[in-house]
Amino acid sequence: MRSLNDLFQELGISKVRLAKYLGVSRQMVYNYLELEDLNKWPKEKKLLLLKLLDIEESSGEEVGNIKVTTDYLMSVEGRLNQGVKNSVDMETQFDFKGLDKDSQVLLSDITYLLKEKLSSEEHKENYYAILYLYHLLQSLDNVPEIKYIFGYMSKTTGFTNPEEYKFQEDKQFVFEGILYTALTLYNNGGASRSKLTESHKKFVQEIKQKNEEKLSRTQQLNTIKIQALKELGYTSMNEENAAEVLEKIAEIESRKI
Repeated sequence: MRSLNDLFQELGISKVRLAKYLGVSRQMVYNYLELEDLNKWPKEKKLLLLKLLDIEESSGEEVGNIKVTTDYLMSVEGRLNQGVKNSVDMETQFDFKGLDKDSQVLLSDITYLLKEKLSSEEHKENYYAILYLYHLLQSLDNVPEIKYIFGYMSKTTGFTNPEEYKFQEDKQFVFEGILYTALTLYNNGGASRSKLTESHKKFVQEIKQKNEEKLSRTQQLNTIKIQALKELGYTSMNEENAAEVLEKIAEIESRKI
């Protein structure tokens, strides 16, 4: 039997989208695809797959006989999108209004994958990995290197052409070269905890200093805010007086220049 993996690759169907269409986890899709015979699939999932591929169960047609044409690819894509959409409509609470089609599919796929990761046996580690990812996404606009890291990882895991640059090409190119050198050193055992103790100590100290500066700035702004409220005769800041209070804060800060 023709490998379903090869067929799905030719059709451009990811494991995540197929899992959503079948209503199973991504790992279960991998398990199904390792089976030698489609008849070993659960009956319900087999019928869904045959429907997706436009094969009548009683026809005796083999998956290996499928010829992928443009029309066939588009028809499969249409059935897959409809199946995924039905799944999303039932499960998601996100409002996709204002997003284009590609963005809707991406957000839906990410949501599904995150749910799967948080429901797995490695829940504890996955939770913190996703929490850190959330922190990175929050900082995406202020730290361009985060995008370069994502791009580098996408390339090394085979999802993206290594010569593709979607951001500032020169900076992304240099960053990838540096990151490759560092990870090569790490993976080849050229780095050890003892060798990097001093470097890591500087890393920790620098972060602590930044956090202290941020805390100091926060405390300073809070002090100025209290002063602004006092000068304006308010006890708290709300929607009605926010603009006036912010203007007073700016005025107070300008006095110190």
